[in-house]
Amino acid sequence: MTKRSSDAQRISPQLDDLSCSLMGEALDRLAEGADVNVLLSVADARENAVDFEFADDGEEACLTGARDKVRSLRRTKGDASLGIGAPRCYAICYEGAVADESGSFADALIMEFGETGHTAYSAYSLFDGRGAGEDFAWSDPAPAGEVENLLGN
Repeated sequence: MTKRSSDAQRISPQLDDLSCSLMGEALDRLAEGADVNVLLSVADARENAVDFEFADDGEEACLTGARDKVRSLRRTKGDASLGIGAPRCYAICYEGAVADESGSFADALIMEFGETGHTAYSAYSLFDGRGAGEDFAWSDPAPAGEVENLLGN
């Protein structure tokens, strides 16, 4: 692997912070018993960040809306009215399910994250005990593979 392709697979500290914060917010909501919906965080090179929540439609439509919002911000090089320049990285988080080896499904938070010039990835964290407060449990995030980079490579 060349240094260039190796660098494209790394996660920057900015993207790590953005995605961890979003995952933390979603886990807090689940512990409280609240809906996660589809959450999106986008940050520019100056570390200005903006958050969005998509909830007024079905989950697939909301997920499409979040992805389209990232693409729109890329095309327009940000949105001055929101205080964000051209997006450098993004993270999308939503509820889903993951099959285990036996074919059983478990509740999971699914995350998609990417940044300009790098490979985009997805990951998931299993959870149990929605609304259980301190008894809410979740797993460490596990990789789920590469996804389309909404900001381009």
